[in-house]
Order: sequence, then C-alpha cells, then structure tokens
Amino acid sequence: MKKWRNLVTAFVVAGAALVGLGQANEVHAEDGADVVAKSHKERSTSLEEIDTSQRFSRFVITSDYNFTYPDAVRGIYVTGNSAGGEKMESLIDLVSSTDLNSMVIDVKEDYGHITFAPEEGSVYEEIGTTFISDPDAMMERLEQEEIYPIARIVVFKDNILAEARPDLSFKENGEVWTNGSGHAFVNPFEKEVWEYNVEIAKMAAEMGFKEIQFDYVRYPEGFENRDEDLEYSMGDYADLDMDNVQKRVEAVTDFVAYAREELSDYDVDVSVDIFGYAATIEETPGIGQNFSKISENVDIISSMIYPSHWGSYFGLSNPDEEPYALVDEYSQVENEVLGALDEPPVSRPWLQDFSAPWLYSGPTFEYGKEEVEAQIQALYENDINEFLLWNAGNTYTENVDYLIGKED
Repeated sequence: MKKWRNLVTAFVVAGAALVGLGQANEVHAEDGADVVAKSHKERSTSLEEIDTSQRFSRFVITSDYNFTYPDAVRGIYVTGNSAGGEKMESLIDLVSSTDLNSMVIDVKEDYGHITFAPEEGSVYEEIGTTFISDPDAMMERLEQEEIYPIARIVVFKDNILAEARPDLSFKENGEVWTNGSGHAFVNPFEKEVWEYNVEIAKMAAEMGFKEIQFDYVRYPEGFENRDEDLEYSMGDYADLDMDNVQKRVEAVTDFVAYAREELSDYDVDVSVDIFGYAATIEETPGIGQNFSKISENVDIISSMIYPSHWGSYFGLSNPDEEPYALVDEYSQVENEVLGALDEPPVSRPWLQDFSAPWLYSGPTFEYGKEEVEAQIQALYENDINEFLLWNAGNTYTENVDYLIGKED
C-alpha cells in the first residue's frame, strides 16, 4: 500500500494480540451469511496458541487521499466481496449517477476476517483475505469518483477470534458458545478485545477511510437470560458496585470512549451502529447499549431502524408494512433523546432496502422505490438529513429519489 505512507508524527507503541482468522439480515448482514460462511469454511485456521505479550510498533499516519465530507452522507453498504469484485463497478455507477455519495465498506466482517491482506509481517497477516485484492486501487477509484469512504468494523461478533481464543469469548460446558445461527461473540469486558479491534480501525484509517463505523458493539441478544449460566470473565468490571445490566452498559460505553480516544490522532470520524429500540428505553437489559451514553462518545450515531426488525411498536401492528410511519415515529423519539445531550452526534440511520419474507406465511410485503423513498422522506420531515441503505447482497432499488421532498 503506497499512498498512505505519509508518516507525520512521533513513534507510538501500541499493544495488540496476534489472533486467528476472522436470520435474514439479523442485525445487518444475514441475507449474505451464506456467502460469508462459504468463504469462512474455505479458509483454514491453523493457529498456535497466541502470545498475548507480542507487541508491535506503528507510526501515526495521515492519508494523502483527498476526500471531502459531503453536504450530507447518503450511502450504501458494500461487502468486501463486492468491493473487490465485479459488482463494485455497478455500485460505483449507482452512487455516481444518483444523489448518493458514500459507501460503507467492510474492513472487518461478520465472521472476523479482514477483507484485505495486511502488509507482510503484520501481526494481523493471518486474518487477512483477498476479498479486496488491491486496496490502493479501490481507494484511488473512490477518490476519483468523489465517493466518501466509511470503514465498517464488526467488533464483538467474531467467530474467528472466539475460536482462536476461547478465553476471550463466552463458553458453555467448556466450549465456545454460539447463538442459534451459529455465531460466536467475544467478550466486551475483555480490554484485549478492545485493543484488537481498534488496531484494525487504525489500519483502516491509514488506508484512507475517513470514518470508522463500529458494528455489533454489544453483547449477544438475550444475554440477560444467560449471563449467569455462561462462563466468562468480567475483568476490571467484576468488583464494580453495579448489577450485571449496568456492568454491561459500562463496558460497552467504555469501549466506545476508548476507541474514539485511540483514534483521535487520526483524521477520521467515529460512528457506531446501534439498535433503534435502544433509543426508546433507558438501557437495553441484555446487550449493554445505552443510546445516550454511546451517543455522547461518537461523531455519528447510526440507528438500525429497518421496519422489518420491529415487532408491534409505536402502535403499529406490522411496521414492515408501514415504512413511513415507523421511521416517522422513531425519528421523533430519537430527536428528543439526542436533543437532551449537550453535544449530540450527527444522526445517520440505517434504512431498509430489502424485503423480509421470513415475516410472512403468505405473500411477502415487497420493498421497492415507494418503500425506500417513504423512509427517506420521513427522516427529512424530522430534520434528519443523513442515511445509509442496507441490503446484505448489495442489490439496491433502482430509480429511487434520494432527495425526495428536499427539492420542494
């Protein structure tokens, strides 16, 4: 990687462990899980016990790329496979030919792989892939097309790290615990896991990404029902005078604050993906997300407010069939929560550009131009001007007016 070799400040020593390789849109990407799982199975994981005392050195680096923050981010999600494959051309065409202007690109994906090959000798070399075979060429193309680059890093959902280091995960009967979909999580109480992910974020910043978006910044769903049954360490949080719910909230919030501080020497914004329902309650009992506390420690907050992911809520019996109403109701709640903060972050919700057949025993309510535009318009009418579109397969609806209502 040539273009990010602009070394500008003092030598910094950072600790990091060498580790092994990283339901329909579960939080985000389960529509694409089969593709990722296939690549996961095809890669071997023959790692020895990790030496956690291993350390490496880095320089504080700025990028030579010239990316400017848009008038408002309007973006799409892009997998590593898409970013490094033939599909990237059509996605670039979509963004360049419309009022979209940004891409959220997987740097560390849902199983724990890095989507490119780190430099030879890097302590992360073994967890790299060739999904994106030429990151320099990709960044140069994004710069040329004036597409704002955001790096998605999946944090605490990580089969690869859990398998290589069970002591950093959750165990059941001595084995790494996985949820009903076969996904493993690593432990947010473990600060070694924080360091591991933030060092990857620094690599993304060095590559030229202008924003680091952390996803799966949480404990597994329903953790409040198994927190006393699974085997795991609470680390520095064990002796705090708090109940388990508060300890989880404290750990997740502390990670976000740590990540932002560690990235403060880099020319990047920090964002976090968060469950939309977290804005509607004081704090989530299982997953450790407190909307206000996380928002106080980021530049951008990205609530995942896909209508398909809500049960009966806001008085809507099936929010999936009422995309405008769901986003409108949610936006009013979020505006009130963020409005109470002294320095609220930018709100940039994730919107739904996929259909949800798993919700229906009969015909599926299909998402197309009208449904995507309805969500966007609801945001604009509530003075939320940024958004991201999620489709796990990166197949986005055509002919959408991404400024609907803005022109009036």
